[in-house]
Amino acid sequence: MKPLLKTESLEILTLEARLVDPLSIELFPGEVLTIIGETGSGKSLFAQGVVGNLPPGLHACGHIQFADGFSEEGQSRGRQALWGREIAVLPQEPWLSLDPTMRALSQVSETYEYVVGVGKDEARRSAKGDLSRLGLEHAQEKYPFQLSGGMAQRLAFAATNAGGAKVMVADEPTKGLDSARIGEVIALLQAGLQNGGALLIITHDIEVARRLGGTVMIMLKGKVIETGSAEQVLNNPQHTYTQQLLNAEPASWKVTKRERIQGGPVVRVRDLGVDRGGRALFRQLSFDVRPGEIVGVTGPSGCGKSTLGDVLLGLMTSTEGSVSKRADVPRVAYQKLFQDPVAAFPPTVTLARNLADLVKLHKLDANRIGPLLQRLRLEPELLNRLPGNVSGGELQRFSLLRVLLINPVFIFADEPSSRLDLITQKEVLELLVEAAKESDTAVLLVSHDEALIEAVSDQRIRLGEHGHGADLLTSAAPTNSVPAREITAKSIREEII
Repeated sequence: MKPLLKTESLEILTLEARLVDPLSIELFPGEVLTIIGETGSGKSLFAQGVVGNLPPGLHACGHIQFADGFSEEGQSRGRQALWGREIAVLPQEPWLSLDPTMRALSQVSETYEYVVGVGKDEARRSAKGDLSRLGLEHAQEKYPFQLSGGMAQRLAFAATNAGGAKVMVADEPTKGLDSARIGEVIALLQAGLQNGGALLIITHDIEVARRLGGTVMIMLKGKVIETGSAEQVLNNPQHTYTQQLLNAEPASWKVTKRERIQGGPVVRVRDLGVDRGGRALFRQLSFDVRPGEIVGVTGPSGCGKSTLGDVLLGLMTSTEGSVSKRADVPRVAYQKLFQDPVAAFPPTVTLARNLADLVKLHKLDANRIGPLLQRLRLEPELLNRLPGNVSGGELQRFSLLRVLLINPVFIFADEPSSRLDLITQKEVLELLVEAAKESDTAVLLVSHDEALIEAVSDQRIRLGEHGHGADLLTSAAPTNSVPAREITAKSIREEII
């Protein structure tokens, strides 16, 4: 039996350095290869080298072969003609794979029509079925900018998978999804395996690797340091780094004792209600966010978590209720950490220029950049690159650096660790919490990870957890060490934003 995909000594290089050491793999029908590693370790670059879509300035050496007999050297681009037919790509940033001018249904039906070759009516029927299975039936006529990050990820998956390619390369395919949707995406990936396909998965999610099984490779600084079956590597790791990675899962974090936060609120919310697209997201939401306090927000994809943060920042208006903020600080003191940082950086401006412009505009202390780079484990050399030439995790950390430079009083952190490996995620969130406590900065933290939110939050808000019209419970906080308090809301789950 021929492998569906074979690489021989595939390596990724710049003119000055090797970023990924030579790596040879074989993927046969029904097989899964999962690559796990630190942000910036080279795992996504290897996948891009396989596909043939490396960023400018990088090139691949080695050999690539497909089951249909197609074969070429790594630096060639002939395999791009196989995209969608023999090899499909689900990128880390869903926004980069979606057409901003096309509605959701058209994005998927287009693949059926032009890649598979079916008629327009059949293409639309198939696309509707795919969107329905992914919980996007209400979003068929929405544009990408009208979707939450998790919904955009599911739409990108549907459009990518529609062509029926035997080899699927998925970079963080479950990023930004709640646990129920993660299970659905895994089921779809596994269905492709049953039809004789193969998977090359890049992920930070250990549980996804466990559920997919197959072979697991652990990558660190461009080298594979451990490989074996998923059961062997994830249950009995041999390398010290692999052991550290597994110990950094949020469920293993130590929950610190919480003291009651004192002082007047930075943000006060009363009886807040928000509608989108003619549907209610939530009603009767009331809470205060005090200096240094971490308020965690969880809920299914599309329930309004990001919308809540945007309303608090004044980027959107509410349907009812009120949001009050401190009048003695400038508007720029209320900041946002974006779920998709690639959309928050100008693509043609280097990171160094971006920070320099920020320092000049707001008269900030440029001497703080160096220590922040060190604390966020970012190499100074990355400052000379464009945003598109650094990994998603590195860009996420640059986003945090940029926000902290401004000395904010309030940060809306929308899935700020979704692109980070477990070790870096723990370090970055510890830094965010530490910075919040030291500078009395309030944080509204959105995440799909219940264990993560439970570990770091002083208050909890759950949206859309129990379905339509659910009431959330409140637990009063005692005077000293307390569990995270839950906020009362009238929550309506609708998959529209």
